[in-house]
Amino acid sequence: PPAATTSRPLADARGSVRAGSGNTEKKPGWRHYLHVEGSTGTYFITFACYGTRLPGQAGAVDRQHNLYKGPFAKKSEVREIYAEELTRQAPYILDDTRRRLVLGAIQEVCQWRKWMLLAAHVRTNHVHVVVDADRSPEQVMNAFKSYSSRALNRSGLDGPNRTRWARHGSTRYLWYSEQIGAAIGYLISGQGEPMAMFEAPPPGSSAQNRER
Repeated sequence: PPAATTSRPLADARGSVRAGSGNTEKKPGWRHYLHVEGSTGTYFITFACYGTRLPGQAGAVDRQHNLYKGPFAKKSEVREIYAEELTRQAPYILDDTRRRLVLGAIQEVCQWRKWMLLAAHVRTNHVHVVVDADRSPEQVMNAFKSYSSRALNRSGLDGPNRTRWARHGSTRYLWYSEQIGAAIGYLISGQGEPMAMFEAPPPGSSAQNRER
């Protein structure tokens, strides 16, 4: 089910609240975008599966290289070998069934906590989410991981004590409509073949998950 929203004024593509709303404050906005009550920000959250993006690998994210469209860390065979030696379990991969469970869990927590889910894309080894919420991005990301793990535990697909998620992830604030639109476009269209995916619809339309 789509994430629940509250009825605050809809912002236009420039980020201004539409005339007649009784509020002329300039806000970051998106053409399909509604703030949730008490929102602290809109975030582009990414977290990886355990063991799939080790430090030293090409494209890996670390504390110095975790910005949307920012540079990746350089490949380092020494760091990669060291990281592999520290791993306790095999890399965790999300197949089609697991991807659907994770997407459903993200939608569930957004509905329960009344966060506005704008887009989500669950891949084989990482998850992207654009969301507006009333908690810090780190708290939101941890909630996504917890709900997803709970859903996977209930499915019985994994063995006991399975580690599924890499520590932390990327938590980026999106302040303006252009940033929100660009992040959603990258999440939906810039990931290669679509997998388990959700995009918030225009007002008056029904939301649908797109899965392959």
